[in-house]
Amino acid sequence: MREIRLFIDGEFRDAADGATYESINPANREAIATVAEGGAEDVRLACEAAQRAYEGEWGAMTSADRSVVLARAADNIEARAEEFAQLEMLDVGKPITEALAIDVPAAVNFLRWYASVTDAAVGETIAIQSPEQVDFSLWDPFGVVGGIAPWNFPLFLGMLKMGPALACGNSIVFKPASITPMSTSIVCECFADAGLPAGALNVITGPGRVVGEALVTDPHVQMVSFTGSTAVGRRIIELSARNITNVSMELGGKSPNIIFEDADFDQAVAGAVFGLLLNNGQNCIAGTRLLVQRSIYDEICAAAAEKLDALVVGDPAKPETQLGAIVSEEQFEKVTGYIRWGEEAGATIAAGGTVPDDPELAGGWFVRPTLLTGATNAMSVSCEEVFGPVLVAIPFEDEAEAVAIANDTPYGLGSGVFTTDADRARRMVRALQSGTVYVNTYNQVNPQSPFPGWKQSGTGVERGMRGLFTYMRYKNVIQDISGEPIGWF
Repeated sequence: MREIRLFIDGEFRDAADGATYESINPANREAIATVAEGGAEDVRLACEAAQRAYEGEWGAMTSADRSVVLARAADNIEARAEEFAQLEMLDVGKPITEALAIDVPAAVNFLRWYASVTDAAVGETIAIQSPEQVDFSLWDPFGVVGGIAPWNFPLFLGMLKMGPALACGNSIVFKPASITPMSTSIVCECFADAGLPAGALNVITGPGRVVGEALVTDPHVQMVSFTGSTAVGRRIIELSARNITNVSMELGGKSPNIIFEDADFDQAVAGAVFGLLLNNGQNCIAGTRLLVQRSIYDEICAAAAEKLDALVVGDPAKPETQLGAIVSEEQFEKVTGYIRWGEEAGATIAAGGTVPDDPELAGGWFVRPTLLTGATNAMSVSCEEVFGPVLVAIPFEDEAEAVAIANDTPYGLGSGVFTTDADRARRMVRALQSGTVYVNTYNQVNPQSPFPGWKQSGTGVERGMRGLFTYMRYKNVIQDISGEPIGWF
């Protein structure tokens, strides 16, 4: 069984009080690692180490030197791709094929992009009225950044915190989800071997109510980047008020995926299924509300149900497996509960709705991908984030009703539109209240593309240049060039 330790000031160490817990493989419920359970004292030590690194060797590095370190770290992760894919499979329960094809390459790709933009923080000269002064702006690092990520994409989301923070010259104290700690702990080796100075990256595993809260309230931490649930995001906002800490958050979603009657049929059905099932539906932007124009509702639902029922749910280690396990018992109970509540509320299970009958899967947390038809937007399964392979299909009559249903949610992370009418697509893009809108596609991710959250789906921006600048603070400089004394006293 693996041993996962804290990474503080360039070295792996036990928790200050020696506490540990076990990480569980969701595919068979067996313990796969003994994990150091960090506490407030460990967070304090990590933040102090991060501050020293920022004030010392790491903070003194040029942007070109930072770029070299990050690029080497990306190379190191890529060289260990098989190992990282195995860790993602064991921790999350996702198929090894998906981890190899998506998670690890995406993490490497994003980190390489961050390595390429370490010098992007250029200021500007500002025209002012006085000929005796010059005015210009600068972008500076915050110093110590706190990063907190969820359990669905441990390695990839780790890079979405570590990459931009380090690219901008910050040091970072990072907290992975307590139930998926392995890959982001091991990735510290890749950064250390790349030449990252001690203290620039620190990783503390442990429960959010202890480690996360200590991190958000530590006086060294000037900025916190959080990805996770809206409920936890509210708590972080409360805690950040103590020190007026800058916060950027990407939170939950209940994204509509809208299919109009003029859409390409095969493209729309594929988009509905892939829009839901990336990472087994455990994806914040998953298109879990399928809005279908009534004239094609039955046909689309039948095709989607057939496609869902044909998918292979199985052992994540087997190459033929398309969908793996649900990440934990708690999440399994949540997903199956929403399916049950949806049926009790009047929806019909058109596909899935059960656990697989394969006896080899009896020891894990598996759920067949589920389609609920005859749903309304008022049902809990339609308006609350399930975070699992559950799709609700809601009919609509026309464009106006589609917009009304789509926007009738406290969330605003993503939306999808399938139509061959370019004018309609443009109207829908403007009308939908979400930070990202996909047109005739879904679940596309690029390092250059910004990822904002609207409404209760977040504050600030992740990814892209907009997201990069989230990890810096703005400074204005006014300089006198006249040589004359100032003032009237």
